[in-house]
Amino acid sequence: MFAGRASAAGAAVGPSPAVTGGKGGKFSVEELYGFNKKPKVNRGNSGKPDKGDAKKESKEKEESALATQILEAARRLMERRRLEIYLKECDVTMEQSLMPYSNGRMQVSIACNVGGGGSGGAGEHPMKDRRSAVANTSSAPVCQSKTLSFPSNVSVLIIVQYLHPKMAESVMTVAYDSGVNLFDTAEVYASGRAETTLGNILKKKGWRRSSYVVTTKIYWGGQAETERGLSRKHIIEGLRGSLSRLQLDYVDIVFANRSDINAPMEEVVRAMTFVIDQGMAMYWGTSRWNAVEIMEAYSIARQFNLVPPVCEQAEYHYFQRDKVELHLPELYHKIGVGAMTWSPLACGLLTGKYNEGVPESSRAAMKGYTWLKERLRSDEGKKQLSKIKELHLLADKLHCTPAQLAIAWCLRSEGVSSVLLGVSNTEQLLENLGSLRVLTQLTPPLIAEMDMLLGNKPRNPKKEVRS
Repeated sequence: MFAGRASAAGAAVGPSPAVTGGKGGKFSVEELYGFNKKPKVNRGNSGKPDKGDAKKESKEKEESALATQILEAARRLMERRRLEIYLKECDVTMEQSLMPYSNGRMQVSIACNVGGGGSGGAGEHPMKDRRSAVANTSSAPVCQSKTLSFPSNVSVLIIVQYLHPKMAESVMTVAYDSGVNLFDTAEVYASGRAETTLGNILKKKGWRRSSYVVTTKIYWGGQAETERGLSRKHIIEGLRGSLSRLQLDYVDIVFANRSDINAPMEEVVRAMTFVIDQGMAMYWGTSRWNAVEIMEAYSIARQFNLVPPVCEQAEYHYFQRDKVELHLPELYHKIGVGAMTWSPLACGLLTGKYNEGVPESSRAAMKGYTWLKERLRSDEGKKQLSKIKELHLLADKLHCTPAQLAIAWCLRSEGVSSVLLGVSNTEQLLENLGSLRVLTQLTPPLIAEMDMLLGNKPRNPKKEVRS
């Protein structure tokens, strides 16, 4: 599972469930638990079984069944131990990574990503090397793989929320002409209508399929129990439904739109591998999964020669940093999982629109966003608003808007290849694309100044002790 890695005890950690000892320096699990030999049947001189053999055979079958159960439990224990050892190397504990489950609904969205597709715009901005899962195409990196590397442009993902189809088409056209080449959606957005709108626009525009990337997310597909979750049935049927609405033969990445405690991880990984093998998707990723769940999926994929996830969608902004800056970089360096982050403006909080209260036209005033209004009025929310005002002064010095500074700050993070944004018109889209210019101004001293102002830079105590 983790070929080439060694445990703290010095035993090799590999795909076989063997431990040091015995002949040749190894015991198998069967030998370790004493089940390496079949029970001998006592036969008489004539070679025929004795009269008491029937009872013995019955007893031996029971013992064999019990041995099989114990053996399976032992294998699972050893696999879990391997996972714990690996997570220990990543300085992530099982308790740290526990994540509450909720049945919240995602917003209606159509998305696009800045990269090499289209013409002009973002293509003129230099960017450090990023490893991409979309190899040998003009695509900018959506997520990262350990095997491929080439220079590319900054990736920015723009979500178009609650827009009329004509406005959505205008935004997508401006985005594509500006160098945007990734469009993201989900089966749950507007109950599938977002995928239909995106598919209609792509068909109308007639852009080369090889010039852009389409991703979708699977989890909430309908009201029936069998139309939700990450069962093999829903992953396959849900993706087929998405492809039908998108009018596409395949999507580039299909995301698991949250983890599913009711679906065994092996079933999820095998189903994702199946849709990839069938040509329905090129890659698969995770959304709102914790580090333990991602590592479990990766270890199962390596154990059974399946396809592992290539990227994770995670919340990331000034006040939500631990996962992207502390946990995901370990996964990025060790297994190549990249990050596609969302909510860089913290639902508009970082733009300054809530500095003087809650405007009637803002998201916090909308139905279903009571939690956001309560958050703004809390003591923690007031402290955050105070820090935001200071960050606005810093944005003025850089001659950029607070939104551009916040987006550029997210893009500067290692392992982050795409940042999801929310736009409602083409003017806002062009403003957000201006964050690419700000990115070059974020020098280490400036980042240190922002960290000092925010006062919440994640720290890894174990690494600090080692250094």
